[in-house]
Amino acid sequence: MTTENSKQASKSQKNKAEPKRYENALSMLLGNAKKVSGGYPFMEEITTLDNLLLACERVKKNKGQPGIDGMTVEEIEGHIRQYHPHIRRKLMDGTYKPQPVRRVHIPKPNGGTRSLGIPVVRDRVIQQAIRQVIEPFINPTFSRSSHGFRPGKSPKTAMKQVTKYYEEGYTYVVDCDLKQYFDTINHDKLMYLLGKHIPDKRVLTIIRKFLTCGAIDMKNGFEMTRKGAPQGGVISPLLSNIYLHQLDEELERRGHKFVRYADDFVVCVKSQRAGERVMESITKFLEKELKLTVNRDKSKVGSPTRLKFLSCLMRRVNKTCRFTATKEKQKSFLDSLRYTTRRNRPGTMKEIIKELNLRIRGWINYFGIGHIKGFIKRTEAWLRRRLRQLVLKRWKKCSTKINWLIKYGLSEDEAKCIAYSRKKYWRLSKTKEVHKAMSNERIHKWGLVSMTELAQKVYLSY
Repeated sequence: MTTENSKQASKSQKNKAEPKRYENALSMLLGNAKKVSGGYPFMEEITTLDNLLLACERVKKNKGQPGIDGMTVEEIEGHIRQYHPHIRRKLMDGTYKPQPVRRVHIPKPNGGTRSLGIPVVRDRVIQQAIRQVIEPFINPTFSRSSHGFRPGKSPKTAMKQVTKYYEEGYTYVVDCDLKQYFDTINHDKLMYLLGKHIPDKRVLTIIRKFLTCGAIDMKNGFEMTRKGAPQGGVISPLLSNIYLHQLDEELERRGHKFVRYADDFVVCVKSQRAGERVMESITKFLEKELKLTVNRDKSKVGSPTRLKFLSCLMRRVNKTCRFTATKEKQKSFLDSLRYTTRRNRPGTMKEIIKELNLRIRGWINYFGIGHIKGFIKRTEAWLRRRLRQLVLKRWKKCSTKINWLIKYGLSEDEAKCIAYSRKKYWRLSKTKEVHKAMSNERIHKWGLVSMTELAQKVYLSY
């Protein structure tokens, strides 16, 4: 085995061992927490060096941008090791002060923007450390119909449950849209609900500080945060589930069939009229009891084949019902591939293919459970043609094109025919000579993942 292969094998073994090491460490921490849970010393477990280092690894794995202090995820482990006694003391005596989050605005497909709050890396680590200790105590109390940000749950399990209800005859859904949910969470109510699970006041104090630490916006400067949980905070998903658990309990008390993923939820009913009654009563509950705002323009009652759930629509093919990607999501996927393979972009082909693979795997792992076989087949052929065009354009000189095309198996006459052609790159990419030189097999040998095989694998794993 060569030195390079030996390094790759060693790295692969290390990567496989990492998750197991983290899991064992977390199990040990939780075991200790459960032994002493009668006295609720949650903060003692949160502030142990092992728990904080485990949180560092999770934050580093998630990557993410620096906060207002500029510290990166690569620097945080050394910082925690050096200042652990100081951080632990401040958390234990309640004097730790989180820094304001960095507010950024992400454009939405409909033309609006979504506000994200990015905490500094050290605050993200502390939030992760808190989550690691308290989540195992809180998660078992959640409803089985709650699928968002929970171990063993995912958008796939949520869509699968809706499909099951649809096949049982619940062919209408109440799609209730919450307007700016994360930005409108009531702090006092949230802390009251969290206090039912975690009586340790030190933990409650630091969580409230994270909620009220404020935000720094490049346009408006510092702003106080009197409500809401910043999207971007590590602990925000858990807090949002705690807040909406009251909704889950109310729907279960009424005997409804429902599925919720974070703030996106649907109630499954058997008729349009029943759906309208449910919509009216649930809207009153959300606005009166949870102090949330329902977007009446976007909230609708109808068939899941026409109303989106988690960016998907129900579709029946050969008596099989599955959620599949909407036309908008298919178009946005194509646009992202088109942008990645634009002819004037920088970077090597290896870097371009690596970026393509990330986009492809992410999209197919989410939407591949649906009926997208035809779309994937067409997209894969189109993408290979885009790469052929890109390669031809990058060769530039006729002599370079001739040399490479001969190297890839063309005769000298065939290579010159392509090199001296006056046709545009896109048209040349479809000629039999270019297909022969840059065959599908050769392109995949360059590292491009097979979209068809990946989609088939995801579809069968549903």
